Amino acid sequence: MLIEACAGLLDNDNPEDCIKRETEEETGYKISKVEKIFEAYMSPGSVTEILHFFIAEYSDDMKINEGGGLEEEGENIEVLQLQFDKTLSMIDKGEIKDAKTIMLLQYLRLKNIL
Repeated sequence: MLIEACAGLLDNDNPEDCIKRETEEETGYKISKVEKIFEAYMSPGSVTEILHFFIAEYSDDMKINEGGGLEEEGENIEVLQLQFDKTLSMIDKGEIKDAKTIMLLQYLRLKNIL
């Protein structure tokens, strides 16, 4: 298993609608307001895919289902809520290896958001 932030293919949606949909499917939280923080190519020399990075606030009252992803897409997602300091430690220990997740956590750290 890999620890990673919510993500998904655009499927002809705009990036903002996509992250809202993926957040609901994967975590069970229905978010309405997201903030786009940047775009990045993960490997511009070999892949043309661009990633759109968002952050959003959420609260317990926004939880509308258990999440876990869509069975028809073969998703088997365990939703984790971790303390921010722990996630940074997990990066240092090599327990979080997903590049987009590391980039998002480092953004939060650099901007003193959490």
